[in-house]
Amino acid sequence: MNTPTLLVSYGGPWGENYFYTHEDIFGDEKLTHFTPKRELDFKARRLQTTGPGPGGWFAEEEYAFPKHAAWLAQLVENGGNTGIGSHGQLQGLGYHWELWALQSGGMDEHDALRAATLMGADAIGLSGDLGSIEPGKLADLVILDADPLEDIRNTNTIDRVMMNGRLYDGDTLDELWPRQRPAPHEPWRDTAPAVSAGLRGGDR
Repeated sequence: MNTPTLLVSYGGPWGENYFYTHEDIFGDEKLTHFTPKRELDFKARRLQTTGPGPGGWFAEEEYAFPKHAAWLAQLVENGGNTGIGSHGQLQGLGYHWELWALQSGGMDEHDALRAATLMGADAIGLSGDLGSIEPGKLADLVILDADPLEDIRNTNTIDRVMMNGRLYDGDTLDELWPRQRPAPHEPWRDTAPAVSAGLRGGDR
């Protein structure tokens, strides 16, 4: 079992840089709903670095993650197993980025989804409870609006989530069934950034 962290992989710029510079981070309504603005600003507005780490912009051919992903595609094709690492760089969406990066090396969508479900559950010894929809397993599900077998990026079209027998709205995490109640309020949504820079009244 090989579980990479393609968003943070050495030998080239981190994979997360690719997604920060190729995705509409600030136009993603779900991401901005669940993530404080200051965290996204810090991660995606002005990235600077002196090496291949978490900051900076790079030519596309500099990225190493497609080469790592190509090796993993061969591993699975030859009977090996892999999983989705994610590294916790960006909660929620980062897992999808990691899955998309894994598939970028030529792995077909079905095997990439197996890596995100069955293979991962087996690797941590929970394949009897998780990883597939079968009688006797936990009914934890994500319900999508589009087919990830047609395009792996459709994993991010989550409409509903079922966890521990409770159904939630995928955009808000409001509970829909068996109770109807809103998700807990996040205090950071009411807090503006504390900025000390700028002009004060007497400095003009």
